[in-house]
Amino acid sequence: MKNIFTSRRLVVTVIVAIVTIGVITLSSRARSSQKEPALLTRVVSDVSGWVSGVVSSPVKALSSSYAAITDLLNTYNENEKLTTKIDDLAQSKVQLQTLQAENRALKDQLKIDGTLTDYKVVNAVVISRSPSNWQSQLIINKGTNAGLKKGLSVMGSGGLIGRITQVNTTNAKVELLSDDSQVADRFAIRVTNSNSEVIDGIVTSFNQSKNLIVMGQITSDVDVKKGDLVTTSGLGGVTPAGLYVGKVASVGKDNYGLSKKIYIKPATDFNNVPVVSVAIPQQ
Repeated sequence: MKNIFTSRRLVVTVIVAIVTIGVITLSSRARSSQKEPALLTRVVSDVSGWVSGVVSSPVKALSSSYAAITDLLNTYNENEKLTTKIDDLAQSKVQLQTLQAENRALKDQLKIDGTLTDYKVVNAVVISRSPSNWQSQLIINKGTNAGLKKGLSVMGSGGLIGRITQVNTTNAKVELLSDDSQVADRFAIRVTNSNSEVIDGIVTSFNQSKNLIVMGQITSDVDVKKGDLVTTSGLGGVTPAGLYVGKVASVGKDNYGLSKKIYIKPATDFNNVPVVSVAIPQQ
């Protein structure tokens, strides 16, 4: 019995070897021949292709699923960022509306007709300045064509410098704060001290020798010191409130010692004004 099984194993081994050699030989001939491959070769190829497809399909599906999940996560993150931006914009809008309401309430309380937020600004270039009235006036290159009109406030690089007194189509004349003539138009101004207390008055003159604005017609006893800020008060509605004028240089009395005078160092060098900005009320 042992010899019979040994002979069968030998026969099977030989048959498998012959089949293998035959398949290899047929495959080699099929590659070099223009004819269709043998049936066995086609069967082997078909089986191999089917197995490859079965194995690769889950891999492709897994790759596609991963890409889809990645795109979904990216879309979610972008949506979160956009939602945050929208929330920020909404919050900013609410804050702006609140500030506008508070601004209107404060102006009503202080009886101020307009602040700088109610004005638009037109920039202009100084085109003429006569040596004979250097401290009194200058000419700018904007006029009625830019919406300018008489009485508008004019600012330099540092702060308020004067007011328009004459306007033409393409130019306008500006009367400076440094004009010391008796007919000069005067501004209503306000000093705010370190305790946020205010004292109102008007520009009564300009000390050209000391380059100081003189504030008079003061009725309040609020204490002010050197360095306190001076701005326009907006009283009267002609000039917007909050235009920077300068800082307190000293406090004194008039020639009769009866009323207080405040001397102010201007924020702008009146000898050097190449460009200006004009505040025009919004319609």
